[in-house]
Amino acid sequence: MEKQDRDKMMPVYLLTAIGLFAFMIAGCGNKQEEAVKRPVISGVKIESVTVSNTDDIYEVTGTVRSTLTSIVASRVMGTVTAVLVREGDMVQKGQVLLTIDDRDAAQRLRAATMSVEAARQGQVLAQRTWQRYKKLHEKDVISRQEMDTIEMQKKVADAEYHRVKAVADEARTTMSFTRVVAPESGRITEKRIEAGSMAMPGTPLLVLEGGDSSYIEVSIDAGIGTSVKTGMAVEAIVEPENTPLRGFVWEVFPAVDPSSRTFTAKMAYLPVYEFPSASGMPFLSLRKLLSVKGS
Repeated sequence: MEKQDRDKMMPVYLLTAIGLFAFMIAGCGNKQEEAVKRPVISGVKIESVTVSNTDDIYEVTGTVRSTLTSIVASRVMGTVTAVLVREGDMVQKGQVLLTIDDRDAAQRLRAATMSVEAARQGQVLAQRTWQRYKKLHEKDVISRQEMDTIEMQKKVADAEYHRVKAVADEARTTMSFTRVVAPESGRITEKRIEAGSMAMPGTPLLVLEGGDSSYIEVSIDAGIGTSVKTGMAVEAIVEPENTPLRGFVWEVFPAVDPSSRTFTAKMAYLPVYEFPSASGMPFLSLRKLLSVKGS
C-alpha cells in the first residue's frame, strides 16, 4: 500500500524539482544581463593623428671654467712656511700667495754679496795699478812685458768681478723664488699644499683662474655622443639666480673616459656672460645646469 502511494507521488516531486530549477536559472540570467550593462559615452571628438617634431632635452651638471687658467708651482725646493690665500680668494698680479723657507737662499745671497764687494775692491786696485804702470810705460821706465802683465791682471780682476756679480744675481733671484706670487689677477680655485709641506720644483701648488670671460665644462654620457655637435644650441640655468642663458657648444672632445663612459664638451655664450665669480661668491660652488637641445 505504502509503495503504491510513493509511486503515485513521484511525478509530483519531479515536477516540483523541475520548476525550482527553472526558476533559479531565470534569476541568474537576469543578474548576468544586469552585470554586462555599460554607460553610454557621448561628446567624444575624433581627430586625425599627425607627426610633429620635439626637442630631445638632456640635462647635465657642469662647472664654470675660466678662459685663462694658471698652474702655480714652486721653482725651488723647500718647506712651505706660510700659505697666504684660500680657495675662492681674489688675488692681484704680483701678490704673494705663499712663502718657502729662505734661510739657505739668504746665506748664499750674503756670501755672494761679500764676494762681489771683494771683487769690486780688487777691480779698483787693478785699475789704479794699470793707470800708474801706463804712465811709467809711456816714459819708457818699464818694459812692454811688465805692462802686458799689468794689463792681464786688470782683465782678470774685471772678469772676476763680473763672475761673482752674476753669482750674486743668481742668488738674489733664487731668494725671490721663495716668495711665490700670482702670475695674473684672478681667483684661487684650488689649493694643493699646506704650511709645513715640502715644495718641489715644478710641483703644482695652487690653481689660479682669471681672464675676462668664462665657459662651462660638462661631462656628457657617451650614449648621446653623436647628437652633441659644435655650434648646437644649449641653455644654462645660473644658480642661485636661476637666470637662463642661451649659448652654443664651443668645443667637443670625442675621447670617452673608460671609467665613467662620458666625454667632455665646452659651452660658450654670446654675448659673454660675466659669471658671479667676481661678486665675492665662492667660485668652486658655482654649478651650471645645462639643457643640451638637439637640432
